[in-house]
Order: sequence, then C-alpha cells, then structure tokens
Amino acid sequence: MRLFGYARVSTSQQSLDIQLKALQEAGVQPHRIFTDKGSGNHMEREGLNLLRLKVETGDSILVKKLDRLGRDTADMIGLIKEFDSAGVSIRFLDDALSTEGIMGKMVVTILSAVAEAERLRILERTNEGRLEAKAKGIKFGRKPSVDNKKVLELRDKGIGATEIAKQMKIGRSTVYKVLSLI
Repeated sequence: MRLFGYARVSTSQQSLDIQLKALQEAGVQPHRIFTDKGSGNHMEREGLNLLRLKVETGDSILVKKLDRLGRDTADMIGLIKEFDSAGVSIRFLDDALSTEGIMGKMVVTILSAVAEAERLRILERTNEGRLEAKAKGIKFGRKPSVDNKKVLELRDKGIGATEIAKQMKIGRSTVYKVLSLI
C-alpha cells in the first residue's frame, strides 16, 4: 500500500504549507503529494487529475480536510466512487474519517452534503447582506477618482489639459479621456 496526499487552496494567494506539513507528518513522501490552487467547485484540477493517474488498487489518499477535496456533494460522491472502484481509499486527517467500509463512505457523504449546505448558506447570507446594504443606499465598488464635472468646468474656463491634470492631481491622459466622453 502506497500513501498519496492531496492538498488544495482556493486562491493562488493562499499557502499550501499547513496542509503539506500535515500530509508529510502523516507519512506521505513529498513526491507523492499532489496540489492545486483553485476553487474546489470545478473538477478540472491538474493536481487531482495527476493523482487519479498515479493511484492503484490498495493505495490510500490522505487529505487534511474534507472540503479540500471538493465542496460540491455530487462531485465528492463521484470522486469517492471513482477511487473506491479503483480500490483506493481516502482518509481525511482532521476529521478522522475514511472511505474504507460502508459506514465510512456514508459518513463522508453526509459530511460533504453538510459542507455544501453551509457554503450555500454563507453565499445566501452574503447576498442578503449586499441587498440590504444597497437598499440603505450603500454603494459598492471603487469610488470614482475623477470628478468629470469639475474637469469640464475647468475646460470651459479655458484651462488646458496639462493645468487641469495638475490642479486635480490626475494624469493628462485621464483628462483627455473625460473630455472624449462629451
């Protein structure tokens, strides 16, 4: 039986270090750890695809947490079935769970459904908060950095683009861009 590891973070700015350390401490050799930096919502992940090619019957895959393999219940069930049919088990270190045995598969399936429901609840609450804020007049996005009306007023007073740019502390190209909108 060979041990393999899988680690994933959601964005390229996040670090895999904690997961990699946990996998190595659990006995996975560094060259057998596959990683991805990207959302777990889609299944086209290079590291996961390479892992699928490497594992064989009797191997075990270690993952630090359930949500690192994927957050969508249907995809998690598909992965569990795929690895199970290849004779490969999956163990989740933090959750002390394994897909070995019928009960293990059932618990992992239930927990992945709970994780997906929680993710959907977070999205729902976030959207509700955004709608409530908009209803209260809160604006989202970057604040405009250029007062177009003031640029036009200065131009109407006969002030040139270079002087407008100096007075408003903006680039001359920005002045020309505002003027071209007329």
